[in-house]
Amino acid sequence: MNVGLERDDGRTQRERMLAGDLYIADDPELAADSLRARRLQARFNATLPDAAAERLQILEELLGAFGGGSEIRPPFYCDYGHQIHVGSRTFANFGLVALDVGVITIGDDVQIGPNVQLLTPTHPLDADLRREKWEAAKPITIGSNVWLGGGVIVLPGVTIGENSVVGAGAVVTRDLPDNVVAMGIPARVVRSV
Repeated sequence: MNVGLERDDGRTQRERMLAGDLYIADDPELAADSLRARRLQARFNATLPDAAAERLQILEELLGAFGGGSEIRPPFYCDYGHQIHVGSRTFANFGLVALDVGVITIGDDVQIGPNVQLLTPTHPLDADLRREKWEAAKPITIGSNVWLGGGVIVLPGVTIGENSVVGAGAVVTRDLPDNVVAMGIPARVVRSV
């Protein structure tokens, strides 16, 4: 993985990260972004059950976009927040982990079960590069009307097509088309919707 590995190409580590190129993960600017997100998450995760308005305000500050009528139940964890875009009327149950080193786009009317993981980060296979703290990311896109069952894991670079259903515990390693049901490890299409 040598894409974007020029050590001094004039771009900041944040610019490299946002472009999907290799970047240094413990860069001070990125650390400040991450700290901001963790502080907002701590506030969000500490809210009382009847504090829906407070949770909404925090999510609107934390995330890149948060559509009307959407809800994420605490606890919720992310890297930066600003790279997560959630459509309208989407629901995420307890324990969503959305590692947004790359952009995560979630459509309208999506249902996300408990303990789902959306994982955009990638790491070089070369151990020397990992020790030097190089990493990268690939975006994740979840189409509208998708249902992700409990414990689903979506890996970097995956797009899940509209109206599709992913069974509980599946690991989605590659794109899924519109209107399918997928299950298993790795997730495989078992039928059309």
